[in-house]
Amino acid sequence: MSKEKALIEIRLAGLSQGTHEFDFTCNATDFADPALAETGFSRDVSINVSVEKLDDEMVVTLNTSATANLTCDLCLAPISSELKGSYRIYYGYEQAGEPQEERDEEYRLIDRNTLALDLTEDVRETLLLSVPMKVTCKDNPDCRVFHQEELSEPGEDNLPDSDWQESLEKLKNKYR
Repeated sequence: MSKEKALIEIRLAGLSQGTHEFDFTCNATDFADPALAETGFSRDVSINVSVEKLDDEMVVTLNTSATANLTCDLCLAPISSELKGSYRIYYGYEQAGEPQEERDEEYRLIDRNTLALDLTEDVRETLLLSVPMKVTCKDNPDCRVFHQEELSEPGEDNLPDSDWQESLEKLKNKYR
């Protein structure tokens, strides 16, 4: 475990049973991760953490919200988009003599004497997973791909001239 202070940390010492809500706000540059900067995160990140503490386990739910500066995959126009992500982690307490078995990433074992949970890496991953695979700017009036019909003259006929133009038109309509 690293000695430096965690960016997103939940103190478990003295945390009673039940559901507890925590809110954090930090800047994307605080994570010191070039992948976040490359993806377009540069502003504030809002994190809501819900911890449900039970007798023998805890359920931690992370909800992130951040604005990312992206680029339209079709017309390369700059887009500023609010991205939301969610991730749930289950923490179980280690039992003496319990055999070590392979578990899912979402299920982790911790010692009963653990003082705090460092959720910084989980928040970073949630932010990266919130980025859509395909970015399009349907609402951008500058996008020539989606607003090509509006740019033509009202009396002009928009029929494709050839088979390949017709295929492109079908492909364009598919991604709307």
